[in-house]
Amino acid sequence: MFKKILIANRGEIACRVIKTARKMGIKTVAVYSDADRDALHVEMADEAVHIGPPAAAESYLIIEKIIAACKQTGAEAVHPGYGFLSEREAFPVELKKAGIVFIGPNPGAIAAMGDKIESKKAAAKAKVSTVPGHLGEISDGKHAVKIAEEIGYPVMIKASAGGGGKGMRIAYDRKECEEGFELARSEAKSSFGDDRIFIEKFIEQPRHIEIQVLGDKHGNVVYLGERECSIQRRNQKVIEEAPSPLLDEKTRRAMGEQAVALAKAVNYDSAGTVEFVAGQDKSFFFLEMNTRLQVEHPVTEMITGIDLVEQMIRVAAGEKLPFRQADIKLNGWAVESRIYAEDPYRNFLPSIGRLTKYRPPAETSVNGVTVRNDTGVFEGGEISMFYDPMIAKLVTHAATREAAIDAQAEALDAFYIDGIQHNVPFLTSLMQHPRWRSGNISTAFIKEVYPDGFAARAAAGDEMKVLSAVAATVDHQNNARRREITHQMSGRPVRFAKRRVVKIGDTVQLLEVSGGETASELFYVTLLGADDKPQETLEIVSGWSPGEPVWTGRVGGKQVTVQVRPILNGNNLAYRGVQAPVRVYTEREAALAALMPEKAAADMSKFLLCPMPGLVKALHVAEGAEVKAGDTLAVVEAMKMENVLRAERDGVVKKVNAKAGDSLAVDAVILEFA
Repeated sequence: MFKKILIANRGEIACRVIKTARKMGIKTVAVYSDADRDALHVEMADEAVHIGPPAAAESYLIIEKIIAACKQTGAEAVHPGYGFLSEREAFPVELKKAGIVFIGPNPGAIAAMGDKIESKKAAAKAKVSTVPGHLGEISDGKHAVKIAEEIGYPVMIKASAGGGGKGMRIAYDRKECEEGFELARSEAKSSFGDDRIFIEKFIEQPRHIEIQVLGDKHGNVVYLGERECSIQRRNQKVIEEAPSPLLDEKTRRAMGEQAVALAKAVNYDSAGTVEFVAGQDKSFFFLEMNTRLQVEHPVTEMITGIDLVEQMIRVAAGEKLPFRQADIKLNGWAVESRIYAEDPYRNFLPSIGRLTKYRPPAETSVNGVTVRNDTGVFEGGEISMFYDPMIAKLVTHAATREAAIDAQAEALDAFYIDGIQHNVPFLTSLMQHPRWRSGNISTAFIKEVYPDGFAARAAAGDEMKVLSAVAATVDHQNNARRREITHQMSGRPVRFAKRRVVKIGDTVQLLEVSGGETASELFYVTLLGADDKPQETLEIVSGWSPGEPVWTGRVGGKQVTVQVRPILNGNNLAYRGVQAPVRVYTEREAALAALMPEKAAADMSKFLLCPMPGLVKALHVAEGAEVKAGDTLAVVEAMKMENVLRAERDGVVKKVNAKAGDSLAVDAVILEFA
């Protein structure tokens, strides 16, 4: 077995590999760019080597620098993680020349399967059902349109060397095809150094289901069940689960056996994933093979009990797989949410900055429910514009899908992040959606469920009761704390029984809170009707103390977790996808607050604002230009994704305030209209 390995990656996957290596007694070497000098993976590893500037093309993608780091530290093998060099055939070739082992598949398998175009050719030769498409060279946008019209819209435009949603577009007509081709090619070149593109038929209402395979260097290959990754946004996975709610045992076996046959055909000898697009009728077609560890591998680990990183290391060291296909058993259900640095209220645009607060839920395994958090960040760390916006992967495992989803919702409620925008509010809301919970999903789920973009759910029913009760008890405990600090009522017991007005959005709830002395852990909240008559009394039990960002306890016998952010006369509370300012008043304060005028928002309709921190790639208009609604105005790149900014209405450009190459902050003015 290896004594020391190097991880040619960063962030959460580097930390993930380090954890397994440490468990196996293997020392680790991290590599880092200027932007990652203080990163968590650097801190966790036994050694760390600096490899260059922030841009991946000048650091993490330079094979010579990785090899030099291995020689400098004496690392015997390299785990590539995912992305970066993980699917470059040249990487294991050069490592072998240097006498270093690649913890991944052999170069021949990468060549056959890692390239999306070549993999489809290999699959077709092996008589694997594939999606209709064009695998030849595509010269330009007009050529792409010609091909798309022969296949029939809609089509998927996809980077041959792609992954993670980069270099991928769906086109429903000629204009979207020509524009999408150019954007996909540009993204592919900047992200992977390979601008080859292919086009295939896009299947409506598809489900994205993938089979995890694992092979060794002795000809053994097994499949470890499936993962469903249909909840996607911009072709990037957001929620994954294992197993799939669509498949039955017969379909699972058919997909698994086909995946194994394909892997054996190319002598596959590591962890890999065969991806399929499936119809709602359980029909399926080969999509591509990822010749690496997948981001979503934890859900497979949770239902099989197999550490995939450990098996990759053991296989690379020449060991045989310790199990056969008959030994693989699926246990329970696992759900994974990707926590991204992006603003769900602004069309999921990337967010960068410092994590002023980062408090993930505790990793636990209690009463058959496991909570796992794979992360590569820490409180006080910085989210950079140079890399993928993923902060963490939150995974829950339980006996049933419903229990795993409930555990995920509870864990998301406890995931407290400040300093940047993030998608936790979206994820918590999604966990409550009846269509998701029913398993009736497709890759169009987010687009169909949130056609006008995501907005926080309004509190209603039991959620309104929970938020009102928590707000009232938090207000009481804060008041009790202030009295202790200022020595008010010193030496005299305080019997607390007061009416309060709780305002959530436009809803007003009159209630009465009673409790013991000072900050007791036991309270009773009585909800009052319009006639002042008691409607319901809730018992509240919590060990929460003022200043804690997460309130946990029981409300009416139900376990509840609520995020608490102080504001004037109340708190911003977040619970089960509901995120709202909740103000608590005395009756006199409520009457006076109702008289306060509301501040009108500034009219910014005549400005094109930069929606995220990013780099201006191109400006398509000049001063004095007339534009129509839908016209492209500018392209801004952030976190390896190119975002097209379009005119929302007809107008004339009065002033251009930016130029190509400028780095802009969020809400910086790009254009002004007359």
